[in-house]
Amino acid sequence: MSYKKVHAAHAGSLEREELQASALDLEWDMEKELQDPVLGLDRFQMECLDHQTVGNSNHADSDLEPIQPSVSVSPHGRFERLQEEDPNYISHFTRAPPKGQRRSSCSLVRYLLAGTGLFILGLLIGHYAHRTDKPTPEPPADTDILEELLRDITATKIQALHRNFSSLSDYSEEASVNHLYQQWMDLGLTDIQLSNYTVLLSLPGPTSSSIVELDSHQCFLPSGAQCEPKPSNNNPMAEQHYSYAAYSAAGSLEAVVVDVQYGGLEDLRRASTTMNVTHQIVLLKLGKTPLLYKLSLLAQMGFRGVLLYVDPCDSPSDQSLWNKAFGVTLNPGGDPSTPGYPSIAGSHREERTNLTSLLVQPISVSLAKRLLNVQSVGLGNLCTPLAMPAASERRRIQLTVGTHSVFKTVHNVCGYLRGKTNPDRYVLVGSRHDSWHKGTSADWRGGSAMMTQIITSVTKQARRGWEPDRTTVFCSWGGSPLGNIGSFEWGEENRAVLQSHAVAYVSLHSPVRGTETLRSTASPSLLQLNSDIQKRQLLSCIRGGNCPGPNLSSLQIPGDVSFFANQLSVPSMEFAFEQTKEKSGFLSEAFFSAESPETMDPLFKFHETIAKMTTEAILRLVNDPVLPFCPLDIALDIQNKLKGTCCTA
Repeated sequence: MSYKKVHAAHAGSLEREELQASALDLEWDMEKELQDPVLGLDRFQMECLDHQTVGNSNHADSDLEPIQPSVSVSPHGRFERLQEEDPNYISHFTRAPPKGQRRSSCSLVRYLLAGTGLFILGLLIGHYAHRTDKPTPEPPADTDILEELLRDITATKIQALHRNFSSLSDYSEEASVNHLYQQWMDLGLTDIQLSNYTVLLSLPGPTSSSIVELDSHQCFLPSGAQCEPKPSNNNPMAEQHYSYAAYSAAGSLEAVVVDVQYGGLEDLRRASTTMNVTHQIVLLKLGKTPLLYKLSLLAQMGFRGVLLYVDPCDSPSDQSLWNKAFGVTLNPGGDPSTPGYPSIAGSHREERTNLTSLLVQPISVSLAKRLLNVQSVGLGNLCTPLAMPAASERRRIQLTVGTHSVFKTVHNVCGYLRGKTNPDRYVLVGSRHDSWHKGTSADWRGGSAMMTQIITSVTKQARRGWEPDRTTVFCSWGGSPLGNIGSFEWGEENRAVLQSHAVAYVSLHSPVRGTETLRSTASPSLLQLNSDIQKRQLLSCIRGGNCPGPNLSSLQIPGDVSFFANQLSVPSMEFAFEQTKEKSGFLSEAFFSAESPETMDPLFKFHETIAKMTTEAILRLVNDPVLPFCPLDIALDIQNKLKGTCCTA
């Protein structure tokens, strides 16, 4: 709408005509705006311009030429008039979209089209790629895996594997390692590592040790049998050959025999008050306290020789053991020439031919009775511990110990089943391929057969698509009887990784050494898992024997678990059958000639039970989203030990 500017000189008639024309134009414009919104917008802009002009008319130049009224009052006439007055009228008042807005709209459309194309292309590629790939098996559920594993482990399969190990003609450790390596490879373990360490070993001498009574001039072997100048074929020299104390001092000594019972502080005090104990020989019982601790006390008091024996009241009521000598090791663990660090190339080696200044020799119960002047020993509840009578005259003997040290290579074999979610978390499963007695008397085959059967069952599930969350490390150790040398050296070499990434250690060191009692041992944090497994298996101890609760102390787990439990604080557990419950601790330090599994467990049912319990423990440790540890049991164990200490004090 446009308002006519009127000069002051014009008269009222012209002003009235102009107002009438303007009113008429406004009426036409309003009707047109209702029909054409674009024209209404242009009209609004023109009105705003006119209002600004009228508002500033007082300051306008008075010489401005007046605008003549239009002849036509129609909208069409007004449009023609405005077009005649301003040829650029349409270009001035026709609004075009800004350039930036048009550019952003085009870019947005372009991006949407590109994204849609890429999405469709990805769908097509994924569809056809999935069709061309081989179908992967669906991983089974955890409960199904456990049932399949336990169903696959049978006594017949374990017995067949045991016979396979027994058929080896070469009894050397290297031959056993190569056999295990090839067998595990055939079962599907693709990541298997061999580790070799050159270590100092203590071996028996060319002749057996002997004890000679100087009064009667009778010579006895450690088993109690009399010495023979030339051993006959019937003489079990193989057994006598392994009746020695590894890493003992070698030599000969003539001295008086002194009875110190278990070597407690009171026993030692009583012996030292009755005679001069310097350079004397003691009769010492195994049990109650660690052997190395007792030997250190005896060396400090000045004793020179030690005869070890097991009291019949502490041992199983099997009189066949009375005439058997045994072996012990004085090595706390690892290679004595490299204490605290691995025996690898370039390591400094200390010159240590023995680990004690004492001449140490294990003897049988029958020989101990002779030296103590004891005629008979009761059995069962009427058992009387061996002790030298007060009025008895002490015997004077000559003790000869022949051992020698030599550097040899021990071998370990470890197979890895990698985890999917946490491949850097390791669950260790350990057995051994070496024993104190060699040949047919070797007792390592039962644990190795169970380990191999577990690997067979686990790899079968892995081929079907199952993947554990954590990595399982199956290890067979060498040099175990002489101080768990293989496991110590491997642990020292990998100490940094194991301290931060080892989850637990499950032991198969000696799983079946009897058929009467189940000994279930676990670290405090694994006690609940241990109990759960026993409940699931619904153990009746197969023949109605006594089933004690799990032992909370991992220190009493014998064998290769020692380094991991005691030096790295790795939670440990073990299931084992034994002949009877020990009446005195630490009797496992003695290595007796083991009874063959075919005689002790002819149906291999005990082996099957331990293998299944061990398998369930492994599966829980490698597959549970949250590790089955119970920290509360640790606190309870400490509380119970503190109460026991207070009560003892």
